[in-house]
Amino acid sequence: MCPPPPTVSLNLTGWFAKPKPSPLPASKQRSGERLKVLHLSDVHLDPRYASGAEANCSSGTCCRANKPNPLSPNSVLLAAPRFGAYHCDTPLSLTLSGLEAIPVLTGTNGSGFAWTLYTGDLVSHDPDNQLSRRYVEYTESIIYDLFKRMLGSGPVYAALGNHDSYNQWSLFLQDAPRSLGGALAQQFSWNYDHVASLWEHEQWLPHSTVQLARYHYSAYMTRRGDGLRIISLNTDFWYRANYFNYINMTNPDNSGMLRFLTDELQDAEDTGDRGWDGTNPLRNPTNLFTITVYQIVDRYSPHVIANIFFGHTHEDQMNIFYTNNATEMISEAATAVSWACPSLTPNNNLNSGFRVYEVDSATFEIMDAHTWKSDVSSFPALDPQTEFGPTYSYEYNTREAYGGDISGWSADDPLNATWWHLVTEGMN
Repeated sequence: MCPPPPTVSLNLTGWFAKPKPSPLPASKQRSGERLKVLHLSDVHLDPRYASGAEANCSSGTCCRANKPNPLSPNSVLLAAPRFGAYHCDTPLSLTLSGLEAIPVLTGTNGSGFAWTLYTGDLVSHDPDNQLSRRYVEYTESIIYDLFKRMLGSGPVYAALGNHDSYNQWSLFLQDAPRSLGGALAQQFSWNYDHVASLWEHEQWLPHSTVQLARYHYSAYMTRRGDGLRIISLNTDFWYRANYFNYINMTNPDNSGMLRFLTDELQDAEDTGDRGWDGTNPLRNPTNLFTITVYQIVDRYSPHVIANIFFGHTHEDQMNIFYTNNATEMISEAATAVSWACPSLTPNNNLNSGFRVYEVDSATFEIMDAHTWKSDVSSFPALDPQTEFGPTYSYEYNTREAYGGDISGWSADDPLNATWWHLVTEGMN
């Protein structure tokens, strides 16, 4: 009911002791070797999915035994197929089908990916009275174990989504900053401890990184042997429903998350590393978060930040960042791109999907991207047999679909912010 405080500018003399280099450091030469990187998001596994239940319940998560269609409470108007439906979260059968298809379709059977990005949301869409701490821990354990078993070798770098927790008194995820002190600051640490221990158990992160994730709300940085830094943030701190956002709102960084990010990016700049920002931004962050992060991206792009990735929307999307808060949107001002991956869940009336990037092994630029989907409208025809599951088919190649004919851009040039800006000019 209260108006938000005015946005504040980032303290460039406090957080950034060094100005942006001018001229920018010379870029590395591309190796020509391309790595395969998988991007998955928003599984939303539903252990309570009930085949044959109402798939059009009109509100909330459908395909549940206790969610009839209000127009016909004593009969089923649209029966939930075994493998999923558009208004429902993901049954285990669809999760397994998707993970089984990925190595075969992407040509990584037996070899695995260089790495996988998982940008959050493992847990089903449920109100608090149908959730529990053990329910969340169960889902996280199951999904990460399936990733390890079915995707082959290569680490999975994960972020928490806004549904990946449990709270007794809120509608959405709560995160308490350590600045509160004492028990108040520790009340959600069980989840950070749990996911960090799973990431260590699956041998995706070294012990030192796991300890950082435990202490820092599941956010972490890990530096790979090839010089790439993966930075994963818990951006749930800026969710509107997080009540802790309303304590000392004049401070844009109560949690220390943004300081953690800028410290890592500054260290990467000082040592000549590049970083992939595996964040999970939410649709409704506070203005303070939005403005501050844009300044951070502006400061460290394109020489440090290679790419940014997120989930949450369930949709296939991208965003272009420009210098000076996008006051001038021209190709020369385009500095960074954020990629959103289609969700595995068909919830929100979307087809199930995933993406694979071709990444240069020296510069970590995205050279191409490939997206697959499964047509959820075909799932009813698969019942009642169980021998054959859903088919995932190749949907599109990013370069060919959006900019195969861009003047002056060859197949050896990356799909960077400049390329995407030229794509938008072509669309206009």
